[in-house]
Amino acid sequence: MTYRCLQMVFLLCFSTTALSMNYSLLRFQQRRSDTVCQKLLRQLPSTPQHCLEVRMDFQVPEEMRQAQQLRKEDAVLVIYEMLQQIFGILTRDFSSTGWSETIIEDLLVELQGQMDHLEPIQKEIMQKKNFTMGDMTVPHLKKYYFNLVEYLKSKDYNSCAWAVVRAEMLRNFSFLKSLTGYLRD
Repeated sequence: MTYRCLQMVFLLCFSTTALSMNYSLLRFQQRRSDTVCQKLLRQLPSTPQHCLEVRMDFQVPEEMRQAQQLRKEDAVLVIYEMLQQIFGILTRDFSSTGWSETIIEDLLVELQGQMDHLEPIQKEIMQKKNFTMGDMTVPHLKKYYFNLVEYLKSKDYNSCAWAVVRAEMLRNFSFLKSLTGYLRD
């Protein structure tokens, strides 16, 4: 074999090993970060009981509830999309809530860190088209988060609407924790 061929074989083996090691590291980082995000969300003022009465069904995608059907590559795509959408929601006007800006900023930093860890793997999966359900699941997720945003808008971003969305986000992080379990080598 020529030197160039050996280089290519080495790079191919190394990138596969690196990706495998990345899944182990990624699972650890995601679990830690999901826990941090849940703790931060719980530090925000709790939901008044009367707010839960205006709760609605945001139509959680089946894929979020049936995570065991996803391969690790699909789980990466779903986790990445969920984090992006949660990040986008938290950058909206929450001034009516009395929430601590510091806690929201810490949440945004944590979410950005999670996305930064996921992005190289997500890009590689998309490049290699190494997924089975992720491309079908992402539109379902986008619709679900669109419903959350529309709910906030329809309630003029009032504190009750945010309380409902906060409860929904806590539920999302439970889904994220279960999805993270599928990031195995």
